[in-house]
Amino acid sequence: MEYLHEGHSFVVVHCDLKPSNILLDGDMVARVSDFGISKLMTADKLIAQTKTLGTIGYMAPEYGSEGLVSTMGDVYSYGIMLMETFTRKKPMDDLFVGELSLKRWVFESLPDRVMDVVDANLFSRDKEFITVLRETCLKVLGMMKVATVDGIHDFLKKRKVVECCTSQQVGEILNSMVLDDAII
Repeated sequence: MEYLHEGHSFVVVHCDLKPSNILLDGDMVARVSDFGISKLMTADKLIAQTKTLGTIGYMAPEYGSEGLVSTMGDVYSYGIMLMETFTRKKPMDDLFVGELSLKRWVFESLPDRVMDVVDANLFSRDKEFITVLRETCLKVLGMMKVATVDGIHDFLKKRKVVECCTSQQVGEILNSMVLDDAII
């Protein structure tokens, strides 16, 4: 993702990151595939609008509701894939109905009940391993919760998105991304 977002003079937003679009080569190096709905953007235009939608459960709320495409949508999708990896639950699992989503389920477990949502197949009977696993899960899943409105606003200012959007539009984008004081 870093290469797609920052490795060129233009920005590639995938728009449909999900497990079936991540391939592993012989050395177990991840390769992103299926660029059918991806968008090319320039440094002075980092948010676009589209009518083409990605996969339900993996696309960011602002993408699904308003068609707003940005690199943050890919980051959101990546976060959902990480949660799926640790929990072994797909975002469209039968467990998630109404307001309960994979993201909310994981975030509500942090920090005290994180081991309740982590896949039991990752466990070992070794107490030291369980301690390391818990700390690792807290760090990885906690990083996804750290991205607050202030963090995203700083990101948008750094990327000069505010130059191509009015302050009100940036505020609306941020508000549409917020859920329980956390983004992604």
